[in-house]
Amino acid sequence: MSSKHQPYFVPAQSSWPIVGAVALFLIAVGAGITVQNMAEGGDGSVFGKLILLSGFLFLLYMFAGWFSNIITESMSGQYSAQLSRSFRQGMSWFIFSEIMFFGAFFGALFYARMISVPWLGGASNNAMTNEVIWPAFEAMWPLIITPDGETTTAMPWQGIPLINTIILLTSSITLHLAHTSLEKNKRMALIVWLEVTIVLACFFLYYQGVEYVHAYQDLGLTLQSGVYGNTFFLLTGFHGMHVLLGTTFLIILLARVAKDHFAPKNHFAFQAGSWYWHFVDVVWLCLFVFVYVL
Repeated sequence: MSSKHQPYFVPAQSSWPIVGAVALFLIAVGAGITVQNMAEGGDGSVFGKLILLSGFLFLLYMFAGWFSNIITESMSGQYSAQLSRSFRQGMSWFIFSEIMFFGAFFGALFYARMISVPWLGGASNNAMTNEVIWPAFEAMWPLIITPDGETTTAMPWQGIPLINTIILLTSSITLHLAHTSLEKNKRMALIVWLEVTIVLACFFLYYQGVEYVHAYQDLGLTLQSGVYGNTFFLLTGFHGMHVLLGTTFLIILLARVAKDHFAPKNHFAFQAGSWYWHFVDVVWLCLFVFVYVL
């Protein structure tokens, strides 16, 4: 009994991973310089902003070029069922790595809140250590007093954080409706629901920018605001970056829908974008509960 083997497509060597690495490096350096300048009382270094902008442009260039290559290969029929399974496995492992990424930051938040702060407050028979390291320290969270005596204000969960939570939850529903419309071959409904999802994503990013301006200008909550400020901006900032990437993904999917690239039974790219967006929404729910509410 002979078995039938499917041909496995092996892509040619590509420079896109190097372009992506350069883009991420420029984004990290530009963001670091800009934020540091803002923390020192400036409005952001022009040099840092230029580096940050160039990084995002390189990233968009990489997305356009790399996605274009993959779309061309897929539409020309070079991909087999075996390779489709590889794509699904790759996307699953990517999301798993993102879970571990955010898990590390949530772990740092848990350690600070449940171990470090009580320990500095004299828990576990550490009263003498408390007096030596930080006299008159009060074990409370959020920790709005830094070791040098500066105070800040915690970000409340009402207002923009609650609005953004509602926006992201609604976007998950609209994206699910778009996916269902694709499976039922309802093209107009697919386009409408996907456009609504993109609009909601843009609103989320806008409101997060408003929240950051409010934190810096009105609350005195910055990256220099001790462990609370660090964990707040690291968790919400990295999540915002993932929302931006997810929004870019959705826009590309909308462009592909307009070109009729997807079929009801063959649309893994759309499915992958849906997985990623739902993951981003779940992470935000965890952020809203553990960073804002509790």
